[in-house]
Amino acid sequence: MHPRDRIRNIAIIAHVDHGKTTLVDQLLRQSGTFRENEQVQERAMDSNDLERERGITILAKNTAVHYKDNLINIVDTPGHADFGGEVERIMKMVDGVLLVVDAFEGCMPQTKFVLRKALEAGLTPIVVVNKIDRPAARPVEVIDEVLELFIELEANDDQLEFPVVYASGLNGIAGLEADNLSETMEPLYETIIEKIPYPTENTEEPLQFLVTLLDYNEYLGRIPIGRVNRGKIRQGQPVAVLDREGKIRQARIEKLFGFQGLKRVEMEEAAAGDIIAIAGIKDINIGETIADPTNPEALPVLKIDEPTLQMRFLVNNSPFAGREGKFVTSRKLRERLFKELETDVSLRVEETDSPDAFVVSGRGELHLGILIENMRREGYELQVSKPEVIIREIDGVKSEPIERLLIDVPEESMGNVMESLGTRKAEMVNMINNGNGQVRLEFLIPARGLIGYRTNFLTLTRGYGVMNHGFEKYGPIVGGQVGGRHQGVLVASETGTTTMYGMMGVEDRGILFLEPGTEIYEGMLVGEHTRDNDIIVNICKEKALNNIRTANKEETVKLKSPRLMSMEEALEYLNDDELCEITPKSIRLRKKILVKSERERAEKQRKMAESGV
Repeated sequence: MHPRDRIRNIAIIAHVDHGKTTLVDQLLRQSGTFRENEQVQERAMDSNDLERERGITILAKNTAVHYKDNLINIVDTPGHADFGGEVERIMKMVDGVLLVVDAFEGCMPQTKFVLRKALEAGLTPIVVVNKIDRPAARPVEVIDEVLELFIELEANDDQLEFPVVYASGLNGIAGLEADNLSETMEPLYETIIEKIPYPTENTEEPLQFLVTLLDYNEYLGRIPIGRVNRGKIRQGQPVAVLDREGKIRQARIEKLFGFQGLKRVEMEEAAAGDIIAIAGIKDINIGETIADPTNPEALPVLKIDEPTLQMRFLVNNSPFAGREGKFVTSRKLRERLFKELETDVSLRVEETDSPDAFVVSGRGELHLGILIENMRREGYELQVSKPEVIIREIDGVKSEPIERLLIDVPEESMGNVMESLGTRKAEMVNMINNGNGQVRLEFLIPARGLIGYRTNFLTLTRGYGVMNHGFEKYGPIVGGQVGGRHQGVLVASETGTTTMYGMMGVEDRGILFLEPGTEIYEGMLVGEHTRDNDIIVNICKEKALNNIRTANKEETVKLKSPRLMSMEEALEYLNDDELCEITPKSIRLRKKILVKSERERAEKQRKMAESGV
């Protein structure tokens, strides 16, 4: 065991893509954690395929770096507000925080969200200005921005005196002055040892350990991870487990693990201040306390951010159901959703009157989108409805989630973007012109107004715009229509395979979503109409071959490129009467009611009900 004053526990905070994970790679490499001949992938902390593809961190992870005689435990935090449940809990595990900020981009909304949690928890901050080698780096202005942000977030006087380290994670160099970097990360290690307080908890009092994160392993079952809050813990020790309601059950510690680099290493004993993983306790949950059986005292229950967005997850009942997925029944869908609840505390799953439908609530589109993407990769088929915000009553006032939206756009697109956000009830709170042809705009906007906005935004800025947003607060509901899709859709009239000839016939009616040779079914959405009403089209029509010359003529004709949607775009595109069918290989948009005559009947009944007939 390390002496207490040789341990440092820090969390690392950064906006998506500001180089946090690369920085941790360098800290691991330079501390000699990896052997000379060891193969280490880039971005070693992002272990999940999805994290690697998107370049984001979803789950908090921990690693440990040995520097001289010190043990530095580093807990990686998700930069995205959608994973706020994780962030809040991590702050309970550490004594200090490393804020990584891009030397060009400066502070971003996700950084703000996580930083607020860290400052509220009274942690000691160190600011790392990363990517200092970028040609457009502006470290002086960025430090001023960070200071303003700290003041805005009501940091205390000690926190405002934060030390600054300049670094280039990519090159593995750091320094205390922007123009004087040493050849290694040593200045950063030294600043951590010097500025971050070591654990001061009592090791002699009865054991207390709060389950902060959960991992799962097929051999060991659930593995709770957290910090020993007081006392000591040993292998084979009997313990009491206190759940969130305070009920007590008995258990035994089978194995203890500490962290070394990215590996877990078995240990005999740990003491207050250590960050460890435990094996052997069945059905343990996040927020529960592991305590001394003779003196079981619960730690304060962790506050978990409430969900702001919900969707219905349904069993796939389309004509193509069961073709691609292994898991298609409602029993399998239910099992998978309830399994997700074990490790994701910000998620809610409610059963409905129908055994085939579940209401799933999460922290935002990304949170739910990641769950759906993971499920389809595991072989599930399902359908989901349009995402809807969760309305709450606060002090007798109906309130909805409001997001803070930060946009960087070229100057020439600014007018269009502001106009489009005006119709979505956004309120502009700040505008900064850096004088380099780029403008940064800051808005407060109802979360409803952001659903489906990204595609529109990329069109308005010709792909040059960057938008970031994070949950700000609940506010009174904004009246009137907010957001939503204005265009109607092209709906398939029959089941079959799309043909070039059939698609040419409807090409001037709108934008198609498919390529020729795609299998479709009646009621599927095959394109977007140029007008605001839906129309039925047949794009499976074959050309009658009655004349050789005209039969060959179409070979030279080119179709316009279709708009192929990613899963996020498909979810944002949905209207109330539509569903998105998701299978391991396909994403299809469809009407809830596939047959045209039945849709018309349902619409007639809806209008009659609205007019009170």
